[in-house]
Amino acid sequence: MNSSKVKTFLKKIFSLLSVVRGYNILILIIAQYLASIFIFSSEKSIRYVFFDLDLLFIILASVCVVASGYIINNFYDVKVDSINRPIKTTLDNYVRQETKLSLYFVLNFLGFVFGWFVSWKAALFFAVYIFGIWFYSHKLKKYAFTGLISATVLTILPFFAVFVYYKNFSKIIFIHAIFLFLVIMVRELIKDLENIKGALANNYKTFSVVYGELKTKQLSIFLLVLTLIPEVFLLSYPAIGFMKYYFYLSFLVLIYVGFYLWKSNQQSEYTFLHNILKILLLIGVFSLVFIDPSLLIEKVIDRLN
Repeated sequence: MNSSKVKTFLKKIFSLLSVVRGYNILILIIAQYLASIFIFSSEKSIRYVFFDLDLLFIILASVCVVASGYIINNFYDVKVDSINRPIKTTLDNYVRQETKLSLYFVLNFLGFVFGWFVSWKAALFFAVYIFGIWFYSHKLKKYAFTGLISATVLTILPFFAVFVYYKNFSKIIFIHAIFLFLVIMVRELIKDLENIKGALANNYKTFSVVYGELKTKQLSIFLLVLTLIPEVFLLSYPAIGFMKYYFYLSFLVLIYVGFYLWKSNQQSEYTFLHNILKILLLIGVFSLVFIDPSLLIEKVIDRLN
């Protein structure tokens, strides 16, 4: 293979990784495994969790359907993204739309099959998710409230595939889910502000287009204030261990986001805030290991033995 073919091949690989948001997929995998080890099956060894075939199939199914969701979203948003993210769009276009659609159907099929390996209920869960993300990309995201709510739900839902698998319905997990839901919704609102030019040009009735910049900021700040409620409840639970320091950090970060958002009016500023919330959520994923550090040590020792 000559150098030009190698370069073309690498461009297509990076293009596909960009389309399916490879970074987000990796974080999803890490989040599901860490949650399985430290929350949902804390009494089990690391070896047991990693060699649990049903859990592996749940995670593979999640990866497939989320990646396919990014593909179909990219397909429908090509005109919007060409305005809002011209550099990313250029990279994404190294792979033909026909190839993307073929991969979309293959990933959906694999996601359903992996779910079926676990149970028909898991297969149904992923089938509903596949339909939901297609319907969101095709219709719902073009409208204010349906786009906002469905984007938030679809973002958080794959993580809770593991939650359903372990049938762990404790109060602390529900409260944590509420916290995540609110933060992700704020991120979606800021993303609306960030992408308003493309939405206007393509007649998308997103929240920021319909209600304007001021109302979007007001709702975002109201939701940021609401995050204090689950944070206070979570901090009152001794079971969260050293993860309490993450919630102290998130309290400060979310206050900063609220103040900075209020005075922001440039796309670059909204992008900055969007990235801050992404980093905060990422830190939250890795903070799961601090729920009980002694548990990590015990699991590692057990693995070595």
